[in-house]
Amino acid sequence: MVATVPELLTLLDLEWIDDDLLRGHAPATTLQRVFGGQVLAQALVAGARTVPDDRPPHSLHGYFLRPGDPTVPIVYLVERTRDGGSFTTRRVIARQHGRPIFHMTASFQVVEEGLEHQDVMPDVPAPEGLPTLAERIAASGRPVAPDEWGVLDVRYGGEDVDRLQVWLRTVSALPDGAALHAAVLAYASDLTILGTALRPHGIGFENPELISASIDHAMWFHRPARADEWLLHDQDTPSASGGRGLGRGRMFDQQGRLVATTVQEGLMRLRRPGSSPR
Repeated sequence: MVATVPELLTLLDLEWIDDDLLRGHAPATTLQRVFGGQVLAQALVAGARTVPDDRPPHSLHGYFLRPGDPTVPIVYLVERTRDGGSFTTRRVIARQHGRPIFHMTASFQVVEEGLEHQDVMPDVPAPEGLPTLAERIAASGRPVAPDEWGVLDVRYGGEDVDRLQVWLRTVSALPDGAALHAAVLAYASDLTILGTALRPHGIGFENPELISASIDHAMWFHRPARADEWLLHDQDTPSASGGRGLGRGRMFDQQGRLVATTVQEGLMRLRRPGSSPR
């Protein structure tokens, strides 16, 4: 598990093993598969390693193809798809045991000025004093260590039948670097968004009849943000059908700036006698 910022930085410090080929390691975990946010963050770091620092990431689109094995490293192959005058595109393939487990396309852009508008930040309680993620996990009965994601300070704010609002930040300061902070936001974005799609049905991940997994994940980085300062992840769910659920999220900083948008679709299948996930 990643409980401290130094451990998180180690997780994101990928090892070069050849040209455009990097290796990422996984922490000890109580999870049966690699946390999707880890793969998102490491894949984004792998792509960013091949891009100039003056081009921070502005979007990513990824597909989870197979469950990641938490007992072995993940190899990331970066394809330099395009280097344009303003935009740079990278395709990243994550592999284990000789097979792809995740594909990502990420785009990076030179910082520039332009037209501006944004959604208005919802009115929610300040994070201090709100229930924490560890408290929620401990109370849920899920077979997950309450400090599995201990590097993140997550506080539960507003909740409704189809909406979840959480404040989040790392538990201590991070080094500077736009790509690093974007990677940590990607790591954090995977934590609660799929659970939002379960809320209208009155079930959670602790339900033994539920089979769930991330299918795809997209993220847009609108404005610079620090992942070690409080950000509100305002999440809702527009649809569930066909054994899948969709979650959407908007990330605001405490000044009310919309800094990122997230969308994820995931498997939400209720187990039938004799069935197994595919």
